[in-house]
Amino acid sequence: MAAELVLSAFLGVLFEKLASAALKNIACYKGVDAEIKKWQRSLKQIQAVLADASRKEITNESVKQWLIDLQHLAYDIDDILDDLATEAMHREFTHDSEAITSKVRKLIPTCCTNFTKSSSMRAKLDKITTKLQDLVEEKATLGLSVEGETKKKNKNRELQTSVVDASSIVGRQVEEEALVRQLLADEPCDQNFSIVPIVGMGGVGKTTLATLLYNNQQVTDHFELKAWVCVSDDFDSFGISKVIFESVAQENKKFEDFNLLQVALRDQLRGKRFLLVLDDVWSESYEDWKTLVGPFHACAPGSKVVITTRKEQLLNKLGYNHLNKLQCLSHDDAMSLFALNALGVNKFNSHLSLKPYGEGIVKKCDGLPLALISLGRSLRTKQDEESWREVLESEIWMSKDDAIVPALKLSYRDLSAHLKQLFAYCSLFPKDFMFDKEELILLWAAEGFLHQSTPIDSTKERLGHDCFDELLSRSFFQLAPNNQSLFVMHDLMNDLAASVASEFFVRLENDMKRNMRKEMLEMCRHMSFAREEYVTYKKFETFKIAKSLRTFLATFVGVEESWQNFYLSSKILVDLLPELPMLRVLSLSGFCISEVPQSIGSLRHLRYLNLSRTQVTHLPENVCDLYNLETLIVCGCRCLAKLPNNFLKLKNLRHLDISDTPLLNQMPFGICELKSLQTLSKIVIGGERGFEIARLKEFKNLCGKICIEGLEKVQNAIHVREANFSQKRLSELEVGWSDEPYDSRNEMLEKEVLNELEPRNVKLIQLIIRSYGGLEFPDWVGNPSFLHLKHVSLRDCKRCTSLPPLGQLPLLKELFIEGLDEVEAVGLEFLGTSRAFPSLEILSFKHMHEWKKWSTSSGVVFPSLNVLKICDCPSLVEVTLETLPSVNVLEISTCDSGLLRRLIEIASAVTKLNIESITGLNDVVWRGVMKYLGAVEELKIRMCNEIRYLWELEAVASKVLVKLRRLDVYECDNLERFICPDSIQVLRLSDCKSITIFSLPKEGQNLKSVYVWGCNKLLEREWGGQNMNNNRSSMPMLENALIKDWTNLKSVKNLNYLVHLTTLTIVNCKNLESFPDNELSDLTLLKELRIIDCPSMDASFPRGIWPSKLQILSIGMLKKSISDWAPQNFPTSLVALELYGGDDGVSSCSQFSHLLPSSLTSLTIYKFEKLESFSVGLQHLQRLLFSNCPNLNKLPHPHPQNLTNLQHLYFSNCPNMMDLPEVLLPSLLSLRIIECPHLKERCSKRGCYWPLVSPIPFLELMCSRKHLLEIFIYKWCLRAMTKDDVLPISAINSNHIIAQFSCSVNESDILPASANISLYG
Repeated sequence: MAAELVLSAFLGVLFEKLASAALKNIACYKGVDAEIKKWQRSLKQIQAVLADASRKEITNESVKQWLIDLQHLAYDIDDILDDLATEAMHREFTHDSEAITSKVRKLIPTCCTNFTKSSSMRAKLDKITTKLQDLVEEKATLGLSVEGETKKKNKNRELQTSVVDASSIVGRQVEEEALVRQLLADEPCDQNFSIVPIVGMGGVGKTTLATLLYNNQQVTDHFELKAWVCVSDDFDSFGISKVIFESVAQENKKFEDFNLLQVALRDQLRGKRFLLVLDDVWSESYEDWKTLVGPFHACAPGSKVVITTRKEQLLNKLGYNHLNKLQCLSHDDAMSLFALNALGVNKFNSHLSLKPYGEGIVKKCDGLPLALISLGRSLRTKQDEESWREVLESEIWMSKDDAIVPALKLSYRDLSAHLKQLFAYCSLFPKDFMFDKEELILLWAAEGFLHQSTPIDSTKERLGHDCFDELLSRSFFQLAPNNQSLFVMHDLMNDLAASVASEFFVRLENDMKRNMRKEMLEMCRHMSFAREEYVTYKKFETFKIAKSLRTFLATFVGVEESWQNFYLSSKILVDLLPELPMLRVLSLSGFCISEVPQSIGSLRHLRYLNLSRTQVTHLPENVCDLYNLETLIVCGCRCLAKLPNNFLKLKNLRHLDISDTPLLNQMPFGICELKSLQTLSKIVIGGERGFEIARLKEFKNLCGKICIEGLEKVQNAIHVREANFSQKRLSELEVGWSDEPYDSRNEMLEKEVLNELEPRNVKLIQLIIRSYGGLEFPDWVGNPSFLHLKHVSLRDCKRCTSLPPLGQLPLLKELFIEGLDEVEAVGLEFLGTSRAFPSLEILSFKHMHEWKKWSTSSGVVFPSLNVLKICDCPSLVEVTLETLPSVNVLEISTCDSGLLRRLIEIASAVTKLNIESITGLNDVVWRGVMKYLGAVEELKIRMCNEIRYLWELEAVASKVLVKLRRLDVYECDNLERFICPDSIQVLRLSDCKSITIFSLPKEGQNLKSVYVWGCNKLLEREWGGQNMNNNRSSMPMLENALIKDWTNLKSVKNLNYLVHLTTLTIVNCKNLESFPDNELSDLTLLKELRIIDCPSMDASFPRGIWPSKLQILSIGMLKKSISDWAPQNFPTSLVALELYGGDDGVSSCSQFSHLLPSSLTSLTIYKFEKLESFSVGLQHLQRLLFSNCPNLNKLPHPHPQNLTNLQHLYFSNCPNMMDLPEVLLPSLLSLRIIECPHLKERCSKRGCYWPLVSPIPFLELMCSRKHLLEIFIYKWCLRAMTKDDVLPISAINSNHIIAQFSCSVNESDILPASANISLYG
């Protein structure tokens, strides 16, 4: 890493610490003040030559090594200083009068006191002093000298011109057209010229776009004079003015004086419409800008100055605050540009063998034109597949000879040393990692990177915000594409961060194969690792020697879903963390950790501790010994019931996030003494310790998000006023009262309290009000001065009779209103006086039982509304809205059919309609509704019990529902017949108990997935792939099929017509006799097959004929006992097998071992009631599950070559199970034991297996399946919130749930992959 990156910034921090009065006092007391003074002198000598060293390291390896050694030493010095400062704090808190005088304790200077230093401290001091002196002497040997730092100019950039080959430019048509319109427009301006900015990251094509504009014929014809100047990083007003003059005057005239040049330029421009392109502007100086543009005021109105830049600061100063950054190319344009440079043509039509490699390379370049051009040109002379494969599989753009990184380093080089240090830290983030701004700033602060001198009224958080915004404005960061509250780094920026970081930073990737050298581990200071489902101790075992490690940071790659689980070996917490005493950052967010070890209190340097979204129930008391702790995050710890008692000792704590902790019902003791707190996300009024809201006045810097609970305990609104909310800069505010009976509530007091809770309107983004007991809301709720408010939720405010004027909020995007029982009408008061709800996208009403009328003024309201949900509003019938033109998603449940009719009439753009429990929705009413569904693509109908049929004829449905692609019908008890329209692609029919007729389309050209279960009165006796009328497939495109509980089904026929079938499931069809297994070999795409609990099936099945690509097979409980099956000749592709035994008499695994192919990685043994032991030799097996095997008692110790890859072992309802093969336990990633009392006892903390099983990342011991079912349903609901294609829970019989056991059910279109549920029911 370059010296300028860390060292100049790092040494500045060291000098600040060395000069502090507190350190001088403790150093004097400890008798080390002489060493400290020596260090200061030596470091100042070294600092003086850093500029020279940073230039020479590029060509001199000895200088480079000298800088690395210096960086290591700087870290060691900082650690020693931190040790001394921490000991001073410890002595202050413990008031140890024998060890330190009260004067020293209060940090008042005293004379030196002789003190015998510990041998370890003495050794450290001597080692540092010696090494520092060696470096001072070595600087002279290396010829490092004191000289001013000069910035090397980038001459290549200055050679950029307006001349371009238009045929080499791909894409940008949309951007060019928009900017041409802007250039030709005579927009109002207070001066004769206006600015047209083109802003974007390095290499994105700003200059190329500017050349297109400059050479556009319309632009050329429009302007009388044109000039192009490449400014680069040296904003030389004289030089720029001279180039402009020469361009417009067409002469090369010599000027001795800048004033004469400007006068001559003004004369040339006078009265002329003028276009100037200033390319690659880096300057931020407003004064330089004013000097340059003086002559421009003489030009004609309509003149334009195009500025291309990576930096927004100058444009911001000129009043351009909302800049649209130039984005990377689309995939198609990127492919064309790459092909043009690599092959000389803009398509791969003549080079199809190279196209897959080209697509991979283009994806890595992520649409950045500079990267595409550079890599393309490097392949121009190589058209063999091997060369392209090498490029795809390498990091070629990171090589020194490549132009990509040098181009991006232009931006990097311009950063201050302080910003370079912050950017290099981001090398810990994996590619595509979405990070939160506030969280990154807290990490920077914890690492000590935000100690730059700041104004007295500022904070390091404010400095962090400024630094982040600076990096964002320079395109080092960018907004995440699908989450505007998070940020990402472009892949090439990520590569740049990795290239400028050094061995001090290590990012462990999940697929990392290399072993880290001991020397590298000893030098490592910052480490991150990508969270994965199972994290073992072995992954980090070598880090025990990384004694100087400061950062242990868990990150995540991809989109993190709330239903995902991540497991961490407890051995990492118990054995590894105590070996890392210098940790400052510890983040284990998102892991299923239930206990934090006592050893956490020994990490005395810790500044940042993140245990969010874990399962911890409490924190050890000695967490309060972490005197340096600045940030403690336990948000989302829904099992957390208690915090340590002695928070008083955490004097440095600035951020405490305890949001979303429902069991935490009181504030920690001593919290009011933490005057530095800026984040206190949850405040519980009252509780055992009687926290009073007025105490919040003591937190003068409180900001961010706050949730206040227990407001019913506030006795006087004056106490709220004392808390001074009007001065707090909150981004999120949630306030809540208890649900106690409203009759005993004081509505006037509650209104006064809510009125005093009004925050500053500058920052508020989210507002939630719960269980408020007033009759109306205060005026500030809905006040349009809250310009940034985007999310409002009003819940269970049961006494309110009207809604506040929320329509006035200009940026409100999401509005949720729930449980306002007394509201009878919603009208003009809801809209306000201005244009109503201009930005609202999601509107939801729930549980408003008395609401009868919804009216608005004439004209369009909700112009941006995309999603409308109305649930449990049974009295709402009168709706006078005229139109809802932009609503795409409409959900109505437990409401009257009149509401459905009215809304579907005025919401003509609805593409997704969900209806549930609609009263009065009979066949006649439904026909009236159906005629308005022409735009609907997805339709879900649930529990509409008055409907007997959806349509009488397929032709009727196909004529109206022309766009319908997906249809779900659940639990419609009186539905008698169902005819599937021809347009349907996905069909689900579930638990319609009265349905007898089920008809699929005659042609069925579009049908891809069909799921039918719980309709046990269906009369059809056959199902299959042939249309009997024309001898053709009735479902030629069918890919997924599930049939369950179809009692009358006798035969499955003509599967060979379903050539696209990939998954087939048949479960609990008691009378199914005939299954054409001889046709299975024709299903060349079938990967998953499940045939379970069909006891009447022909005894000839199975006969050993299987699809050639079958990967997952679940089978059993058929007419033929598994013990009678002949060898099956399974394909080598089969990796997961579930065997269902039932009452088949199998007592030994030898009776079915011949059915177990060696290719298996997952095996489930279900309901083998007489099976006593199990032993097989499957070398590739990774997952082994036993369920409902009551006589199973042991797994014999396997041969060393057997089960060597086993990672997951599960037992459910095997009450006699006793013995486990000990040799397998250390390598397991998960072990789950449910309803196996003997095994549970042996694996518990006092059991004989505990030493072997405790390090397993996921160890679960349960006595009850009921708890398992509760967990499953909870996870199911979380999954359903984020994924539309999850089956309802009724599809599964809870008696046979084997949650997260078998990998056999992982098709997301049938069941959530994470659930891994057995489909037997």
